[in-house]
Amino acid sequence: MKIFTGIPLDDLRKVPDAIRRVEARGYDGITTQENRQDPFLPLAVAAVNSERVELATSIAISFARSPMVFANIAWDLQRASAGRFVLGLGTQVKGHNERRFSVPWSAPAPRMREVVQFIKATWHAWQTGEDLNYEGDHYKVTLMPPNFRPDPLEVPIPPVTIAAVGPGMMRVAAEECDGVRLHGFATRKYLENVAMPRLEKGLARAGRSRERFEISGGGFVATGATDEAVARAFEWVRMRVGFYGSTRAYWPVFEAHGLEELGAKLNHMSKTNQWDAMTDEVSDDVVHLFAAVGRHDELVGAVEARFGGLVDAISPGTPVDEAGGLPPELLQDLRAIPSPFEQF
Repeated sequence: MKIFTGIPLDDLRKVPDAIRRVEARGYDGITTQENRQDPFLPLAVAAVNSERVELATSIAISFARSPMVFANIAWDLQRASAGRFVLGLGTQVKGHNERRFSVPWSAPAPRMREVVQFIKATWHAWQTGEDLNYEGDHYKVTLMPPNFRPDPLEVPIPPVTIAAVGPGMMRVAAEECDGVRLHGFATRKYLENVAMPRLEKGLARAGRSRERFEISGGGFVATGATDEAVARAFEWVRMRVGFYGSTRAYWPVFEAHGLEELGAKLNHMSKTNQWDAMTDEVSDDVVHLFAAVGRHDELVGAVEARFGGLVDAISPGTPVDEAGGLPPELLQDLRAIPSPFEQF
């Protein structure tokens, strides 16, 4: 199993020291998010200040940029990192696309399929020297003069992964991408009974191998060196479950456990601005459904029980710049947990 962590995104000057600590600890890689900061700039700094770890966006907002922009950025990061970059994309929701990024919204799964196809068609043209001619319902690219064609890579083409919650996006992930990034708002029962069958069906339909398809995420991890630290992490997960559980798009996870009434109540509270009170509605039992919970000395068993055999990569929290991250010996034990994924 791969173990990922984060780095500071608020100041690029912090990145060199942070990425060196990540490598020294023994993590497999880092991920960046498109929240307050750009997700690509920190990875550019990390690429030239590291030697081993994987560098991934988890995620960059797909419809806020042209697919050609993603193709260029990923190509450069793959070259700078000597083949360690993974492009992770996600759609965000309609409101953020229209009101925060000021871009038009359409059915997300068909459009995301074209984003991935566009990017991969562009990379194929750059790597082989062939003409670029991709036409879909949402995107069209037929112009690639030599002056704008980067040199071929001497490392593999970057993998592409996407965030997926609903069945349409899971199908796109399985049929078009190299991996899927599942939302933290998930339980093992939901993974086993809903998410995995959908992904397996898509992989079979596309004639693809599970061993070459990476599944990451699908739950939270609440851990720490002491019971007090675990308790703090547990409360953070409780807050996230309450927050996400108020959104209808995530209710199929609640439905798998007969928790529809909880979702409706959280939704009502969100609409009446009772954000602080929502957390109190999430019981300890519900938190345990969504997270692997335990001190460092208990974590391997908790992670294996919660994610084992299903998920290939997790991010246990506790960034390296906070109390040094997870102990190296714990990382080694977590990485020894078997997973189906072998390589991109």
